[in-house]
Amino acid sequence: MKKLMALILSVVLAVSAAGCSSAPAASQAGGAGSAASEAASSEKQGGGKLVIYSPNSEGLMNATIPLFEEKYGVDVEVIQAGTGELIKRIQSEKEDPYADVMFGGSWSLAYDNKDLWEPYVSKNDAGVLDAYKNTCGFITGNVLDGSCLIVNTDLIGDIKIEGYADLLNPKLKGKIATADPANSSSAFAQLTNILLAMGGYEDENAWKYVKDLFANIGGKICESSSAVYKSVADGENVVGLSYEDPCAQLVRDGAPVKVIYPKEGAVYLPASATIIKGAKNMDNAKLFTDFIISEEVQNIWGSTLTNRPVLKDAKTSDFMTPMSKIHVIEEDIPYVSSHKQDIVNKYTDIYTSLQSK
Repeated sequence: MKKLMALILSVVLAVSAAGCSSAPAASQAGGAGSAASEAASSEKQGGGKLVIYSPNSEGLMNATIPLFEEKYGVDVEVIQAGTGELIKRIQSEKEDPYADVMFGGSWSLAYDNKDLWEPYVSKNDAGVLDAYKNTCGFITGNVLDGSCLIVNTDLIGDIKIEGYADLLNPKLKGKIATADPANSSSAFAQLTNILLAMGGYEDENAWKYVKDLFANIGGKICESSSAVYKSVADGENVVGLSYEDPCAQLVRDGAPVKVIYPKEGAVYLPASATIIKGAKNMDNAKLFTDFIISEEVQNIWGSTLTNRPVLKDAKTSDFMTPMSKIHVIEEDIPYVSSHKQDIVNKYTDIYTSLQSK
């Protein structure tokens, strides 16, 4: 009996020992798994929400926001309005920001309001074309839009238009469409492009060209930038001073138009994206900033839309002229931003003097 009891006790002790010795192993395995899970969780980005203010087109937003939501599981709220209106809203909300990101709008306007933005340079900035890198530390350029000329191919006949100098042809008098540089951002961009291409922002010959050009325009100023390219496509004007995105859309859609990139040089300006200072969803704001200049998104924009990517090697559509075939000149954005009113005033004086004749 004693032998039997001893045998049973030894078995129990062996089992207990085995159970005790295996407990730490199980605990260690569980600990390693937990640590791995926590590491994976810390590396995982997304979730939560993001509020975006944007003046961008529906096409660009539709190609961007749903993909971001799906990829990262972020619930995105978008509020769309004009750039100026959104800037004023951000200013009024400085003490308690509602939005996290301003997606779109001019680089110069973002630069002029630097106190509104959180410093951030995306990890993808290295792949951006050198001229459009985030050198100021808070503006991420994401698409480019260039000034161009749009010509009605049914009306142009034998008139040669290769650049700005050709617009002084007397045969084009009263047949050139433009918006008002004093009230239209795209028309102002076209004006500074002209000045730079024809000699410089303060060059007398460049300003003489502006006077001769508006004399040939003949006082016909369109009410909006969209009226410029629409009037050319509809045959109301032969040529228009416009910008690439909508003009390329007209080419893609089969309208009787052609886009001309001035041989004297075309300026490409980056649309800005900025993180709002004190954003409540800061991690997602930074994630979105990385996302819009990722290779995946830039290729989608370049190959399916008429927005030109900022990444060096991004794809572009067949109906878009390759950047390598365009004479690109670089705007001095800080100069233009700080001298905008002076440039507008000088243009206004020229236009007024022409109207009084």
